[in-house]
Amino acid sequence: MPAFAYTALDPTGKQVTGNLNVRNKAEVYRELESKALSPVLVEAADTAGGKSKASGKKKDAPTGPVNLKRPQLILFTEELADLLDAGLHLEQALKILAERQQNKSIRQVSESLRTDIREGAQFSRALGKASPSFDELYRNLVAAGEASGSLSEILRRLAVNLKQLFDLQRRTAGAMIYPATVLLGCVVLLFVFSTVLMPQLTQMIQKTGQELPLVTEILIAFTDFIGVWWWMIIIVMVALAIFFRAYIATVGGRKWWDRYKMKAPAFGPVVVGRFYAQFCHTMANLVANGVPLLNSLKLITRGTPNLFMKNHLEKVVLDVGEGTSLARSMAKTEAFPIQLIDRIAIGEQTGELGKAFTKAAVKYDEDLDIRIGRLTSIVPTAMLVFVAAIVGVVAYSIITTIFGSMAGIRSR
Repeated sequence: MPAFAYTALDPTGKQVTGNLNVRNKAEVYRELESKALSPVLVEAADTAGGKSKASGKKKDAPTGPVNLKRPQLILFTEELADLLDAGLHLEQALKILAERQQNKSIRQVSESLRTDIREGAQFSRALGKASPSFDELYRNLVAAGEASGSLSEILRRLAVNLKQLFDLQRRTAGAMIYPATVLLGCVVLLFVFSTVLMPQLTQMIQKTGQELPLVTEILIAFTDFIGVWWWMIIIVMVALAIFFRAYIATVGGRKWWDRYKMKAPAFGPVVVGRFYAQFCHTMANLVANGVPLLNSLKLITRGTPNLFMKNHLEKVVLDVGEGTSLARSMAKTEAFPIQLIDRIAIGEQTGELGKAFTKAAVKYDEDLDIRIGRLTSIVPTAMLVFVAAIVGVVAYSIITTIFGSMAGIRSR
């Protein structure tokens, strides 16, 4: 078992040094805490053989970054926000999560975060080390919460945003089950039509001497083309997918893709609404907690994953740094809605910018709920219309072929 040398302070402020034979640093901190000692420095001590051996690990100690699924990430964020709202310090809140949380992955992440924080690391930086599930936006917003003293509020807002995104994905997937089933049935129908029904109908038409209807000829040509060139179609689709991913990996391609997502039919309004809601909530928290306006804008700009909007926010930061009002700076970019700019202008004039952002955030939250509801109703409807159109074309071709053959038989 490795040895650790420690330097700590007792309740009277006297410095105490010593060694402990425990499995890891986390247990050193627990041992010192049980003795009412405040750790100052903890490091591995040399053993009798020279170097300490890192034998034995804590049961739930992670061997590396731990991936959290979306529900686990939401649960971790919510529970940590609850514990901080209850008045606990960050280290104490992580200790409770590490010891009492039933989910093993959350326990491991909490223990890793707690260890890094007790060693002096910032929470926002420790998040990136503990799990790749904490993306850049998550970490930058946490950094903003640390700077403004509103970490619990930021975490609460993050939990709401994560829930909204997860709910959108879940509702969209649920709404797509029925259309996907119908689409699968449509594919099966086309396969049966092209391999079983169509050859028989073609023979029937040939016996009567009638020509195939135009729709039927198009369907036959289409199915024959797929049957012969299916491998080429797959190669082309894979090549296009690789090219697309490589293109959006570039700065210019990423800006184009981020801009397109905000203007895409059906999904664009949801992406836009989510960005404005996140922007307003974060600005409200930062400004209300005393963070200077320019610093707040810089924090939000660094945490914005959308390069298109990030470019506009960088221009806003430059203008505000030169003394231009926030409302006027945002209006110059032409990337923000006029209603939001008017609210911010009024907030700047009245000296209640935080309240202006809060009211705007509430409005965008309501709009986002409406847009999500529309999206989950429009997408399945569009899918059903598409499937119905395909089934209609197939049915029409079959009926016209049958009637054409019957007319040929009667004429004979």
